[in-house]
Amino acid sequence: MVNLLRKLFIKNYDDINNSKVREKHGLLASIVGAISNLFLFTVKLLAGIFSNSISILADSINNLSDMSSNIASCVGFKMASRPADKEHPFGHERIEYIIGLIISIVIVFVGGSLFVSSIEKIINNPQEETNQLIKYISIGILATSILVKLWMAYFYNKMAKIIHSVALVATSKDSRNDCISTTAILIGTIVTLIWPNIPFSLDGVLGTLVSIFILISGIFMIKEATSPLIGETIEYDFVKEIVEYILSFDGVYGVHDLMCHMYGPTKCFMTIHVEVDSNANVLESHELIDSIENDVKKKYGVEITIHMDPVVLNDPELTTIKEKLKIIIKEIDNELSFHDLRTITKSNSRTLLFDVVVPYKFKYSNEEIKKMIEEKLGNECNYNLVIDFDYQFVSH
Repeated sequence: MVNLLRKLFIKNYDDINNSKVREKHGLLASIVGAISNLFLFTVKLLAGIFSNSISILADSINNLSDMSSNIASCVGFKMASRPADKEHPFGHERIEYIIGLIISIVIVFVGGSLFVSSIEKIINNPQEETNQLIKYISIGILATSILVKLWMAYFYNKMAKIIHSVALVATSKDSRNDCISTTAILIGTIVTLIWPNIPFSLDGVLGTLVSIFILISGIFMIKEATSPLIGETIEYDFVKEIVEYILSFDGVYGVHDLMCHMYGPTKCFMTIHVEVDSNANVLESHELIDSIENDVKKKYGVEITIHMDPVVLNDPELTTIKEKLKIIIKEIDNELSFHDLRTITKSNSRTLLFDVVVPYKFKYSNEEIKKMIEEKLGNECNYNLVIDFDYQFVSH
């Protein structure tokens, strides 16, 4: 069904790296959701009015808020596809994260409102007479609503995976929560049909439990929506594939200092240091770097900037120091690594420089690591040590 809708309404639907195609996926998901939620809101509103059920009315308002979120998502996907401009040189794709955050906040608000209404019903425990036929009709409407919402949760989740959308992930989870809350209301309606003189408000109790679940889920969804706005690590397998591709070029002897910035689900900017032979022709090395940048952009759609880093390959003394340093670094901790090893000689002064990559919240401070390296390596070479400390911006 999902692929059928994509084929019917989206031209070149498999080209998901194309921002226009991605926008159409988001718009399709939002429009389908808006139509479905409008239908559910209408039938539940009528059922709630005629059955005097506050829980069904609350559930209908929940569907109305979902429809509003769908409309907001339409606007969000349309705005996110706008090209870069003077004020936003990296594009507008992060608007999608903001829409996901708005949806999550709406979910928390609805959960809070439902919680208050449910507590009031428990306290007051109103006794209301409702026509049996109306209850049967309400049960049918609620059961249909659950089936529709289950399909919508699947539909949103499938679309979210296709275009890697945070906003649609949030919407999928919201639809799943709606299934749970509507199921609780359905159970309550069936029980009151069988046991009309129940001494407490079962509807209120179930509504309270459901609202707590919605609140907790909404809080976690807010966390997921804000993480990419703050700046989170990039998917390791994606970065690993790009690194392996760069290393496959003749004349590349290593890479380090890789940094990635995501300005939306598809807008990736990357910087990396690529090691080349220091004895190679500078123009040839520069041409190699340009070629890598162009090929990576074409193959992966990544805006990459490469720093050309010349390394000495045939210095026996430096090779010996490098092997000793490998052992020393691993003795301190297997999580440490180093790169960019080089020497500078001025007059009678010889300096050994390199960078050490340290995990976040490491057990040793940078000063302690430097002291350990100096104690172990300083006794074996006549160099002044200059150590820079880096952090890994991409991790498993």
